[in-house]
Amino acid sequence: MFSRKTSVIFILIIIIASTGFLITKWSLLENVNAGENSHYTRIKTFAESLTLVKKNYVEEVDEKELVYGAIKGMLNSLDPHSSFMPPEAFKEMQIDTRGEFGGLGIQIGMKDKMLTIIAPIEDTPAYRAGVKAGDKIIKIDGESTKDISLHEAVTKLRGPKGTPVTITVFREGLEKPEDITIVRDIIKLKSVKSRVIDDSIGYIKLIQFQERSAKDLRKALDDISEKEINSLILDLRNNPGGLLKGAVDVTSQFLPPGKLVVYIKGRSGEKTEFDTGNGNHYFKYPMVVLVNGGSASASEIVAGALQDWGKAVVLGTQTFGKGSVQTVIPLSDGSALRLTTARYYTPKGRSIQTTGITPDIIVKLKTKDGAKTHPVFREKDLEKHLKNDVSKEEEDQEIKDKEISEVPVKVPEEEDNQLQRAIDLLKGWRILKELPKAS
Repeated sequence: MFSRKTSVIFILIIIIASTGFLITKWSLLENVNAGENSHYTRIKTFAESLTLVKKNYVEEVDEKELVYGAIKGMLNSLDPHSSFMPPEAFKEMQIDTRGEFGGLGIQIGMKDKMLTIIAPIEDTPAYRAGVKAGDKIIKIDGESTKDISLHEAVTKLRGPKGTPVTITVFREGLEKPEDITIVRDIIKLKSVKSRVIDDSIGYIKLIQFQERSAKDLRKALDDISEKEINSLILDLRNNPGGLLKGAVDVTSQFLPPGKLVVYIKGRSGEKTEFDTGNGNHYFKYPMVVLVNGGSASASEIVAGALQDWGKAVVLGTQTFGKGSVQTVIPLSDGSALRLTTARYYTPKGRSIQTTGITPDIIVKLKTKDGAKTHPVFREKDLEKHLKNDVSKEEEDQEIKDKEISEVPVKVPEEEDNQLQRAIDLLKGWRILKELPKAS
């Protein structure tokens, strides 16, 4: 059920549709009680402002653009993950979950009120053009990104294959901003990569949670199982998350049916639980899950559930800390609200919001002297982020002490000490298992 405040928002969206209806509606609101009246007074103030702008602004204005701008402003006043999506942006979001679109191949966010590149996606135009995590995009095709919303930025950056876009980036160490022209391509976000290491250790890299991720994961597990593996590494590093259902379906591949994966709580405090499915068909290998500061949202759900149930050893560095649920609510004109409606919690009741998942084994990625690095930023660095409603201040400090601020831009596999540590751990487990028992 929507709260009274949410209902007021939807009334606002409805009443601004036409002036005639607006007048009728206000006459009906005269009888509301004093407790509700303050909400309607504020809506009335908005309606008055809209009318004044339409009548008196120096140039003719588009009413739809005024309304959209007002809704954007309302959503932007909330947490960094709530936003308004015009019809075009809503369509783009639906494309995202399918994993294929025309664009550059970058993940973006807002930091210090500036459009910031979180990470370029491997083997994409942006990656090949040399953009780096932490780059500030100050212009797109010569237009300032000041006060731009994430969805507006995505709309500007995406486009048909073969078309160019120029981004102006500011990077620490540069004397002045740099223009980088990138030719858009079809970005196919492959959900799963897999192989076998050392003839017996399965390795699966889950890149993003999409509609088909669980299906792709199942196929990858079946394929490497035919090669007689005896353990598994699930790599969730730099996985930005995605669909909640995808996280539950992925976790279901590793736990028996009926096990709690995650539960969510909205403002009312009512819990909604999500359990594993898949019948009795799940994979029973000893596991190591790799995570880092780029592991967010759905990645943290999977890592937290496998950690809580003792199914896997989590290895790496502190995760991103996005522990909130966004609900996409379509509106009548094809636009939508992306609204933060709940927090999520691991099976043991841990809130991941701002704190993230603390690995069982902390392994920081080694950086060679002189190697290029980029800054790490997390949920708690984003403006207007939600607070963690479970963890205590001393726990937050412990987590902060384990965090890192810089990571290498790229590490060759032979220098990936986190992966090597996971391999050694699973080899050690196999050796210990095969030791003869003392008589």
